[in-house]
Amino acid sequence: MFKKLLIANRGEIAMRVNRAAHELGIETVAIFSEADRAALHVRNADRAFCVGPGPVARSYLNIPNIISSALISGADAIHPGYGFLAENARFAEICADHGLTFVGPAPETISQMGDKATAKAIMAAAGVPTTPGTDIVASLADALTAARELGYPIMLKATAGGGGKGMRAVRNPEELEHAYATAQAEAEANFKDGRLYMERLIDRPRHIEVQILGDTFGSVVAIGERDCSVQKPSHQKLIEEAPAPLLSPHIRAMLLETALAAGRAVRYHSAGTLEFLASGDDVYFMEMNTRIQVEHPVTEMLFGIDIVKEQIRVAAGEPLSFAQADLAPVGHAIECRINAEEPSQNFAPAAGTLTDVALPGGIGIRVDSGAYSGLAVPPFYDSLLAKIVAHGANRDEAIERMSAALGDTHIGGVNTTIGICATIMRDPVFRTGGVGIDYLPGLVAGAAAAR
Repeated sequence: MFKKLLIANRGEIAMRVNRAAHELGIETVAIFSEADRAALHVRNADRAFCVGPGPVARSYLNIPNIISSALISGADAIHPGYGFLAENARFAEICADHGLTFVGPAPETISQMGDKATAKAIMAAAGVPTTPGTDIVASLADALTAARELGYPIMLKATAGGGGKGMRAVRNPEELEHAYATAQAEAEANFKDGRLYMERLIDRPRHIEVQILGDTFGSVVAIGERDCSVQKPSHQKLIEEAPAPLLSPHIRAMLLETALAAGRAVRYHSAGTLEFLASGDDVYFMEMNTRIQVEHPVTEMLFGIDIVKEQIRVAAGEPLSFAQADLAPVGHAIECRINAEEPSQNFAPAAGTLTDVALPGGIGIRVDSGAYSGLAVPPFYDSLLAKIVAHGANRDEAIERMSAALGDTHIGGVNTTIGICATIMRDPVFRTGGVGIDYLPGLVAGAAAAR
């Protein structure tokens, strides 16, 4: 097992990895920007190094400073969390070049799955159902031709995308020119890769994902599915739950088997997620995320498994501590992301200083957060302040516990998503289950019209 782990991230995920490492008896090293000097993840680690000023490119993406911090501190491994460098194959290679273990899959796997077009081709070859689509469309003229052959509506996607960036729905040729230019610019700005491809737009689908874990001994397990359909207009997730409601046993079994086949096809080791679009009995592979997901706690609550500790154990050369037959979900779990955002302004991020922070507790409630009264929320990073997870014997109990927990949650100083999450918990449509990815934009638009 590792003796010292550097956590190349910030906020709640850095706190989460820090806790798992300490439970394994591993010393931890935090990194921070000047803007995060007072952050909780800095206080909780055994050592901490400043890696640069506030802007991401000069701090949390500053590979030379991060590697130097690891070497100076005597760390023997680096956990990237999610975002930032988590799916950067070159960073994983640089870690290895300096004798540092990257807590994640092999660099070649990151490269293959990070390129969405390549990932689709690999999955199709493995028999995984994929959304009808194209290879890279190198120009607007190519896009117009391909869209005509594929048939509208289509979805433009960045091949290096993630987090909803570089995605545009296009319903006719007149929309394509503007959508192509804006998606390409957004992809270039966020991923330094402006390449795009297209998929047929699936009408009002659900977003279902399957958590997998693999080790270096060839074992791959699928730890159930999550429904991530409650998404903002930007396609970023707001609420996730497990198991997915109103999912037929046939579709559930097919999803798990498909995810296992995909994991085996790429000899996957570490934590990863297969994401699918589901419409009726049709299920299509979208992408694979080769990292821990923001929403991993709902799976942990459902199965009683610490996914981050398993990640670390696998990276240290140990086998998975359980087999597929050992997995038995209990009850239902829901996660709400509490962001510093204004829902009525298209979820525009908000910066400021937090006041009057009170986070919930009680039976079946888990909170992953680095928020406290007096913390400055800088404008440079994702606006996530906390994740509230509720577990119950069934979905109704989980919803009621989440409603109560949101009522006990108070964060002043910035606008947050507490209110919209509470509204969703009370909404009869959500309570029925099985909402699609168009649910939240419609709910927000309806609320705006009512005002």
